[in-house]
Amino acid sequence: MADPYATLGVSRTATEAEIKSAYRKLAKELHPDRNKDNPKAAEKFSVVTQAYDLLSDKDQRARFDRGEIDAEGNPTNPFAGMGGGGFRGGGGQRQYRPEDFQGFGTDDIDLGDIFEGLFGGGGGRARQSGSPFGRRGPQPPPRKGADIAYRLKVPFVDAATRRDQRITLADGKTIDVKLPAGVEDGTKIRLKGKGEQGPGGAGDGIVTLAVDSHTFFERDGDNVRLDLPLTLDEAVHGAKVKVPTVDGPVMLTIKPGMSGGTVMRLTGKGFSGRSGKRGDQLVKLQIALPEDIAELSERLKDWQDEGNPRGKLGV
Repeated sequence: MADPYATLGVSRTATEAEIKSAYRKLAKELHPDRNKDNPKAAEKFSVVTQAYDLLSDKDQRARFDRGEIDAEGNPTNPFAGMGGGGFRGGGGQRQYRPEDFQGFGTDDIDLGDIFEGLFGGGGGRARQSGSPFGRRGPQPPPRKGADIAYRLKVPFVDAATRRDQRITLADGKTIDVKLPAGVEDGTKIRLKGKGEQGPGGAGDGIVTLAVDSHTFFERDGDNVRLDLPLTLDEAVHGAKVKVPTVDGPVMLTIKPGMSGGTVMRLTGKGFSGRSGKRGDQLVKLQIALPEDIAELSERLKDWQDEGNPRGKLGV
């Protein structure tokens, strides 16, 4: 190993402060974290550290100056220093004190990085896991609290129109939940931070939606189906009739002579798809005869329909 004074670029009469200042400057320039693409910098960093390790120890520096030990701390006389007290050979390094690094410029470099180089980068004693200066491996973040599951029943019409739903949370508070596009039975909504508290913050609330069925509406994908009864008179002569939709009633024009089973389409009166576009309402006409058909039968006594409505069925 080269002369430690030359390695640090100081004279043999340099003060402790001058040695420390020189080491700080070189360590910042050569630290591996700042020279990831230059493996030679890591080697130089190790050499600089070993030089500082020797010269910053008054006893070892004095022994080196007297020629008792070499730059690596090994006795120059293999039989000297057998009684102990010599530099710890085999690459051993002394423990550094935090005050050795005061004013090191921590805005530029992490002290943990420096000490990792001191205790691990130069082939010295392995860092103990409990060392206050050793860099620990990646630590898992603190765990959040557990999620809380909720089940929310949503009326059919509210689901179709995406009306906000109010839910009571586990802490007794109530909030309004916005329904997403494409909502359907079983859709889950995540409420950030509405779960249980934990060291890493609160978990989430997971709301599972249960869309109710309806008395006369039926869902078909993003469409809504409805069977609409008509009187015989309305079917024969035509009429304007009121039709319920998920958005409220609308007027529907029935042309004269429309047959039962005809399907009419009301655009944009269905559920919102995932894209946000709404489906339609499909209205199927049904002709309803009066409960008391005696009068109707009397009126049609001498009339007979000569048509064949089942002709298309091949019968």
